[in-house]
Amino acid sequence: MPVKRSDGRRTDEVRPVSFEIPYFRDHAALVSFGETRVLCYASIDERVPGWLLGSGHGWITAEYNMLPTASYPRQSRERSATGGRTSEIQRLIGRALRASSHLNLLPPLTIKIDCDVIIADGGTRTAAITGAFVSLASLIYAERHRFAKSPLKARIAAVSVGLIDGEPVLDLDYAEDSSCEVDGNVVKTSTGELVDLSFTAEQRSFSNEDLASLLGMADKGLDVIFAEQAKHLPQRLEFSP
Repeated sequence: MPVKRSDGRRTDEVRPVSFEIPYFRDHAALVSFGETRVLCYASIDERVPGWLLGSGHGWITAEYNMLPTASYPRQSRERSATGGRTSEIQRLIGRALRASSHLNLLPPLTIKIDCDVIIADGGTRTAAITGAFVSLASLIYAERHRFAKSPLKARIAAVSVGLIDGEPVLDLDYAEDSSCEVDGNVVKTSTGELVDLSFTAEQRSFSNEDLASLLGMADKGLDVIFAEQAKHLPQRLEFSP
């Protein structure tokens, strides 16, 4: 029996995806995957991490956080230490953004992208990665006079997939993510290369055939997400493959 989704979507359909940039200032992008909202903001720190001193090139990193009322019930703020889940997600965002860029084409500076979840209804990390690239691209374009060549290789986006009642389902909301048998996240470049895969057996193990189906469904969703993302990038943005 086909999976019935609460919002009426097909199993192979992403939620409505949208971007608002600039949201409150230049390089700030509000990304929405359905009800999930993430504010992404890129800025420059003229320093580099200590271990990059003397290297002659720069760095890209990210910070991720959720507002206490982004989910229900309210979550306490992380004041003294970053939690394990938060650390994992912000490392993932940073890795994805670095995979989109030539760090050796950056001067000695650090680009930081803050990703703050305003509303969490599943897919916060995939929305954050997708929106963070829009914010990064806006900053790179505005500061293009500082680069001999564009430091961007390709666009980056991400989407979630899962198995519900044995059937592949695309772009899970919170209720689906909480009850699915298998869930995963796929991060890819606009040229089709994989950046990160993470799949977890929540209620049962899964086969190679299941994985192939999930990856195929992710590609279908990413086509839609990349198309929408492209509408909100600077028209003359350049890439250096």
